[in-house]
Amino acid sequence: MNKQPIHILIAEDDKDDQLLTTEAFEEARIHNELHFVEDGEELLDYLHRRGKYNAENAPKPGLLILDLNMPRKDGREALMEIKKDPALRRIPVLVLTTSSAEQDIVATYELGVAGYVVKPVTFDGLVKAFESVGNYWLEVVHLPGFE
Repeated sequence: MNKQPIHILIAEDDKDDQLLTTEAFEEARIHNELHFVEDGEELLDYLHRRGKYNAENAPKPGLLILDLNMPRKDGREALMEIKKDPALRRIPVLVLTTSSAEQDIVATYELGVAGYVVKPVTFDGLVKAFESVGNYWLEVVHLPGFE
């Protein structure tokens, strides 16, 4: 079990999906602090603490949940940059997306994602998915520390 609760960064452009995700985390009894960004550019700004982001409002995430289909810079492009950056590549990335395309699954694993989850179509399905995510990522796995 992790000594300190980790921050979870979620890259999701849809405000309704952000709200559903927050509610599903609460329903799944996951009380880690959630941070949202809306596209790949904002994700990289958050991770590098650029622009409006700094050490106070952008804690390093212990887990990144990434949607692939976002505006400006999509999740695939952002993932490529994250995994090439020595300061960021250890952050575990879990893809949570509507795409079940084999090419997306293979491509993201080749880029170094830790897991790939197709978004469930129901709220109950989303809660169950986050219960599993919480059990595995927050209770079973030992994550590297981030400053």
